[in-house]
Parts: sequence; C-alpha cells; structure tokens
Amino acid sequence: MATIRVLNGQETLDVLPELCEVLSTCVNGGASVGFMLPFSPQDAESFWRDVAAAVGLGGTIHVVAEVDGMVVGTVQVGLASKPNQPHRGDLMKLLVHPSARGLGLARELMQKVEEEAAKRGRTLLVLDTATGSDAEAIYPRLGWERVGVIPDYALFPDGRYCGTTLFYKRIGQSV
Repeated sequence: MATIRVLNGQETLDVLPELCEVLSTCVNGGASVGFMLPFSPQDAESFWRDVAAAVGLGGTIHVVAEVDGMVVGTVQVGLASKPNQPHRGDLMKLLVHPSARGLGLARELMQKVEEEAAKRGRTLLVLDTATGSDAEAIYPRLGWERVGVIPDYALFPDGRYCGTTLFYKRIGQSV
C-alpha cells in the first residue's frame, strides 16, 4: 500500500537520494521533463535542491508517493505569483519510477496535489506534457481538459524534437 504525503523543504532534502533515483530513471528512460542526456547525479541533485528551496519559500507544493518507505513517485504545483494570477498553479514533474507504475500512484499523486492547491486558493491548474507519451493519456482520465498541441515545443533527452500537449483543470470550486 502506498503512502501519499506533502513534503516541506527539509523533508524534500531528507529524501533527496530517492528523488534523484526517480528523476534519473525517468530522464534516462526518455521522459521529456526538461533535461538532456547525459543526465548526471549532480543534475538531479541540483534540481531537487532548487525544488526544496521553492517549497521552503512557499512557492511550490511537493507531493510524493512512498511504497515500503521509499519514494517512488512525485509531483509538484508551482503557485503562480503574478498579481493577476493568484488563482492559478502550474502542475510540474509528475514522475513515477518504472518499478512502481501500474499501481495507481499517478492518480493518487494528482488527487493529493490538486487538493493541496485548492487549499491554497488555486482554482485553475495548467500543465504541458510530451505529445504521444504515456503521461498524455493519463490526464483526460483524471478530468483534465486538452487545449491543444504545440509541435516541436521542446526536446526529448536524446535531442529529438518533442511536441507538447497543453491541459487545464478547474479545481476547488463547483463548475
């Protein structure tokens, strides 16, 4: 059985090796989540230290999934800080270690991070994901609305062009 929990900045640092393993495995497996190959342990550590700092400052919500006491999944929401967007958040880095896929962890992570974003006054979340990826198929099943595709938006870790599909979801209110 999985445990889903919200981490503060220090707790993010406390599970740094596990988070680095999840991120490295996903990137090295081809996930287009902002990184290029070769992807080093230092790259992963630097990323998670930045996340911990953002969480500590209150600008990011960080949720993890643990199985047998080990972090195997993670997701974040960056809380928009612009004065005209106090209601919006950006969903980022939904990652589940390949060894833990198929357990429903992505759904549980998403439910928890949406709940936490709503508690912080967010009513609209947005995300982008690699077009044609396994992740793209998850979001509509979780109530996210597809907006469209931008071709050649980013690169896969190996350097090939990657389109991105945009989604949004209204949360924390009657719609």
